[in-house]
Amino acid sequence: MHFQEWLRSLRSSVGLKAPESDDLRSLLPSLPLSNFSLSSFSLSPSSLLGLGALASLTAYYLVTRPRPMRPPCDLQAQSVAVNGEPSCRRSALLEDDSLLEFYYQDTRTAYDMFQRGLRIAGDDGPCLGYRKPGQPYQWISYTEVAEQAQVLGSGLLAKGCQPNPNQFVGIFAQNRPEWIISELACYTYSMAVVPLYETLGLEAMVHILNLAEISLVICDREEKAASLLENKEKGVTPKLSCLVVFNDFSDAFLERAKNCGVEVLTLAQLMVRHCCNVLFILPGKPKGAMITHGNIASNTSSVIKILEVCLHFHLLDVSISYLPLAHMFERMIQVVSMFCHGARVGFYQGDISLLMDDIKTLKPTFFPVVPRLLNRIYDKILGSVTSPLRRALLHYAVRRKQAELSSGVVRNNSLWDKLVFNRIQANLGGNLRFALTASAPISPTVLSFLRATLGCLIFEGYGQTECTAGCTFSMPGDWSAGHVGAPLPCAMVKVVDIPDMNYYAKNGEGEICIQGPSVFRGYLKDPERTAEALDSDGWLHSGDVGQWLPNGTLRIIDRKKHIFKLSQGEYIAPEKIENVYMRCVPVLQVFVHGDSLQSYLIGIVVPDPEVFVDWAKERGFVGSYEELCQNPDLKIAVLEDMKSVGKEAGLKSFEQVKDIYLHSETFSIANGLLTPTLKSRRADIRRVFQEQISNMYRKTAI
Repeated sequence: MHFQEWLRSLRSSVGLKAPESDDLRSLLPSLPLSNFSLSSFSLSPSSLLGLGALASLTAYYLVTRPRPMRPPCDLQAQSVAVNGEPSCRRSALLEDDSLLEFYYQDTRTAYDMFQRGLRIAGDDGPCLGYRKPGQPYQWISYTEVAEQAQVLGSGLLAKGCQPNPNQFVGIFAQNRPEWIISELACYTYSMAVVPLYETLGLEAMVHILNLAEISLVICDREEKAASLLENKEKGVTPKLSCLVVFNDFSDAFLERAKNCGVEVLTLAQLMVRHCCNVLFILPGKPKGAMITHGNIASNTSSVIKILEVCLHFHLLDVSISYLPLAHMFERMIQVVSMFCHGARVGFYQGDISLLMDDIKTLKPTFFPVVPRLLNRIYDKILGSVTSPLRRALLHYAVRRKQAELSSGVVRNNSLWDKLVFNRIQANLGGNLRFALTASAPISPTVLSFLRATLGCLIFEGYGQTECTAGCTFSMPGDWSAGHVGAPLPCAMVKVVDIPDMNYYAKNGEGEICIQGPSVFRGYLKDPERTAEALDSDGWLHSGDVGQWLPNGTLRIIDRKKHIFKLSQGEYIAPEKIENVYMRCVPVLQVFVHGDSLQSYLIGIVVPDPEVFVDWAKERGFVGSYEELCQNPDLKIAVLEDMKSVGKEAGLKSFEQVKDIYLHSETFSIANGLLTPTLKSRRADIRRVFQEQISNMYRKTAI
């Protein structure tokens, strides 16, 4: 029998009036206490039975009712002014202005953190997972990872690498277990890792190899090793002398390498040669240039301290690794939440189109994610609900869950989860406890919706590589949206004046600056760029514009780096406008462009291939996806829809695009229009679409 029906039956059995609500708490005031007196107290057996059942039900409810999460501090005062200056703030979790450097006494380097996980997980505890298409995940244990790292590190030393922090080893590969083993091998013998990735471009790759004097690079495929060898053949990377490849390579490639003085080995060959000659470990001290072990320790410790009140990582936790390991966000996630606590990391197959299948198979408890992917999940959910009745039910269920969130309750076992959201949660494996979004701003609408539908903790962070990863983080218990949380315990954050943009620290607005043990030491051998990023007092200037909110959290309101001015003097923050336009149903990606010689904006729009054809058909347009992208009348319909969404979001008239070009190929890492963290490569997009941009300005000017 349904719970509410059982309640009504119980009321009837003890002679109660039906209250207005089916909530158990409304049942108690309706008990007929006026019939009871000390002189004549008698109840029938059926009434006694009913009251006994009611008492049991009351006790059950009190024990099992959802409880709000207890926040670690006053949510109305999540940060504290430093030295009485409201524009400069630190975490309210700290007792004084001394910033947090480490959480566990025995974890002051990334190597220490892995060793801690090894002790917790035990000899056979699973660490790194991988799979082949259609197969379950296979696991490499912590012990195996540590042993392989020591063997590989010994092999690197045998190839001429030196065990000191000034020895740089390149890793040029997609996410997979060998990446982590190679990184740990370097840490085991005090060497520094330099991640490389394809979208750096030839010129940048050559610059990095020469700047860091890299002689050995570890690659995943022959194709990547060949691109490095080509630079050696041209004579532009003279220091390169050894390439280690995860997979097998051709005899022709081996011969080509020999001809230009480069030794090529598979990872297995290098490890087999040195498995009987393993050297004593030399993990080094937490110091060095650029991102140091001390930076990593302070940043990870701060996240652990914030999460300790609501989330305890354990051996059964598992994360999905698909965000590029070449960036600190993904690497910090693995160190913080997984390796440091003996938990597991499962790698995707390397094909982003198979990511959802990997997630269903892996069933992660932790989901690191970027806003672009969350937007896709949000759009998929809404697009899958076609009937008005089901759509109404979905939105009602979301509102009920959001009401719980506003009172601090986070759960996935409510009636609405079982009736409405179970399939959504199952599509992400069904075991999610925790998700973290960073890298770019996310719409409050999307964040609030997904917190309700996924039924797990979703935190938002803000930072950049130069402060190791994050400098602010959502506070447990604060499930509001529209901000990026309060400063992490490892960082002081302040805003400084930007007079040209009319932002002033006295108003709690300005460029975001960060100071503390998580801030990097500078750019390698580049004092000029280092001086641009770090001022004389050690403050990192982010280039982003923030606003302090009354509760001590930070809101990102603008971007100094990508600001441009229109001819009439109006400043434009294109990323803010793009985030608004991406809420349009037919829009998958959008790039907003402006010219200082022009008075208006134009845009490059990639329609969503999964919904665009049906969206167009509803408006009387028929054709293939490519044909529809070339239809000038449909382009006008898309533009009007974008303007409508922009107006509803509060965009000013000069912030609305005046014309757009519909492009049928998505911006991607492969075509060089997205960074590995899925941000737009703005300069490259402008270059690729220069002709279309010029045509739009020429046409609208006529």
